[in-house]
Amino acid sequence: MRSAPLPQKITATATVSHDFELEPLDNQRLANLCGQFNQHLKQIETRFRVTIHHRGHQFRVMGENTGVQEASQVIQNLYHATSHEQLDPQRIHLFSQAADVEMMQLTSALPVEGADVVIRTRHGVVRGRSLNQRCYLNNIARHDINFGIGPAGTGKTYLAVASAVEALEEERVRRLILVRPAVEAGEKLGFLPGDLAQKVDPYLRPLYDALYEMLGFEKVNKLIERSVIEIAPLAYMRGRTLNDSFIIMDEAQNTTVEQMKMFLTRIGFGSTAVITGDVTQIDLPRSTPSGLKHILNILQEVQGISFTFFDSKDVVRHPLVARIIEAYQAAEDAADLS
Repeated sequence: MRSAPLPQKITATATVSHDFELEPLDNQRLANLCGQFNQHLKQIETRFRVTIHHRGHQFRVMGENTGVQEASQVIQNLYHATSHEQLDPQRIHLFSQAADVEMMQLTSALPVEGADVVIRTRHGVVRGRSLNQRCYLNNIARHDINFGIGPAGTGKTYLAVASAVEALEEERVRRLILVRPAVEAGEKLGFLPGDLAQKVDPYLRPLYDALYEMLGFEKVNKLIERSVIEIAPLAYMRGRTLNDSFIIMDEAQNTTVEQMKMFLTRIGFGSTAVITGDVTQIDLPRSTPSGLKHILNILQEVQGISFTFFDSKDVVRHPLVARIIEAYQAAEDAADLS
């Protein structure tokens, strides 16, 4: 039996309302959608600045027009997902980001070369969730050298590793080379225990984690033993020529100008390189210019090189991370004006 229609009432601050009914009627799926004490609906309300009322499977979303459209789409997409998965706050956050992408594409369609790129690995499918992430994956597929620049949590490294794993499994490259500059942040490397490999291992841990997730622990270790996957500090790249390889340099903001030049000139035939970094989190001494910042001034017009810039809207971590990034950016902008 369907619930009675909701009363036609709009708050003074709301500009529009949207009424809809979720089908098929299933109380377990409805409870999964709403969450305990309606926490999932409250999360959607906060994200899109709307008010959500429901009576059974009948919903009303009220607020600004764009927010109402996005929130309504998220609720319907989430209800469809309840048929095969248990929702949690992280899934709500990711579905909300997907809705942002769809709304942006209605007003600013991607060019032909910006079509969605889907990466298939043995452990699942990876795709961009935001407009910038989709452009990033598309750029990696079309360019030999790619820069992904933006704050933490925007998927720069993860999507690059996913692209590399797919290229390796499809035998488009013979090996993966993952590189990070080993910059000291408070501790001297010489004081840390172990040999050189053990000293730099903590700096490379995010790359290991992404590989383990996509290929599995045992396979990654076997490929490392066979030198199909090489994970190394940037200093190990000097003097080499890297052919038929997929090369990723992470944390590139911590390279010097000389190191960045050295790395880019290592790239050989049949290779793809992805360089990721966040120019707001540089650990170099203040007197040392960042190679990533320097490259922005000299390579953006070079044909065959792509740049993708991420912002707080692309963050796929806890929603507060995006707000923290925005707050820091506002503070920096205010400091520049003063």
